[in-house]
Amino acid sequence: MTPPRARTWGRVGRTPVVRVRGRGSGRVSMAGMVCYKPGQCSRLIYAVREYHGRKNEPKGFGWKDLRNLLVRARLQLGGPIVLVWDNARLHLTAGMREFIAANAHWLTVFQLPAYAPDINPQEGIWSLVKREIGNLAAADLAQITGAVKRRLKQIQYRPDLVDACLAATELIADG
Repeated sequence: MTPPRARTWGRVGRTPVVRVRGRGSGRVSMAGMVCYKPGQCSRLIYAVREYHGRKNEPKGFGWKDLRNLLVRARLQLGGPIVLVWDNARLHLTAGMREFIAANAHWLTVFQLPAYAPDINPQEGIWSLVKREIGNLAAADLAQITGAVKRRLKQIQYRPDLVDACLAATELIADG
């Protein structure tokens, strides 16, 4: 996850420069689901993973990680899931398709069009997270991960933000 550059202030004619120690290797990956259920508060269920560049370490999430996230969501929500997601390569793997077919009694999947971030409420969540850490001058990867987890936890406790991400898509959540 590379945060966007954010605005800052400085003296007239002098560009502000922040020196950061440490190597630039590593990445923070996030996977998440915004959950809506009529009559209940909206929820955010997520997972965060660090990649340090070590041998045999996965760079990001695999289909098994998404499977585990879906199973965790089912346990937390206590019922069947209607999943609406984009056409990310990871969502279309053979293992994921087999998992969906094997669990069709509690999991229904609808695919969004090929590229449609404007109708995906989860993109609004990622935007909120990236906006918060845009000016972070982190010393190491753990500091970035901590900031991301803190922001996601804050969003979890603010169902109105999760609702706003759905409202921004102009989709309607019917009961």
